[in-house]
Amino acid sequence: MTRVTGLVLAAGEGRRYGMPKALVPHHGRLFVESTVDRLRAAGCARIIVVAGAAADQVRAADLGDAEVVDNPDWPTGMGSSLRRGIEALQEETRREELAVAVMTVDLPGVTAEAIGRVIAHADADVLAAATYHGRRGHPVLIGREHWQGVKEVARGDQGARAYLRRHDVTEIACEDVADGQDVDRPEDLP
Repeated sequence: MTRVTGLVLAAGEGRRYGMPKALVPHHGRLFVESTVDRLRAAGCARIIVVAGAAADQVRAADLGDAEVVDNPDWPTGMGSSLRRGIEALQEETRREELAVAVMTVDLPGVTAEAIGRVIAHADADVLAAATYHGRRGHPVLIGREHWQGVKEVARGDQGARAYLRRHDVTEIACEDVADGQDVDRPEDLP
């Protein structure tokens, strides 16, 4: 296992999809279950799932030993879920944790191999992101030295974007092993 925590942002209501995307069934698993599975397969030692719109159903999903934390501010956007996830890390930081690998729940094409490729860069001061054909995507790897800074700027649906723009980010090409396209509507499913 790595010294990286996986963080799944799964709190939204999925307005464009017509239901919370965490609960979308795909290849026999819910999106939230599959995301947890891939983070675990990539070697994340600990996994935190941030739930909101469908918190009870997310808690009832097959998530193994993943921790579920509630985000009561989920309607304000993904930034609040990222803040809540970082707060959970800061509340119970294990000394050996170097970084967090952030995934949104609507990325069924991001493979464990792509996640593993990114988390192989884990360090306390790292900022790294998978790229797909030159565009940044997920996972985003945030070293523990950056957690507070990211938490302070994460707002609306921007997440860590503003923080990442102001810092050097290691980009890791993953298009040869994954598809970083998010699923916004049912017709986007692969």
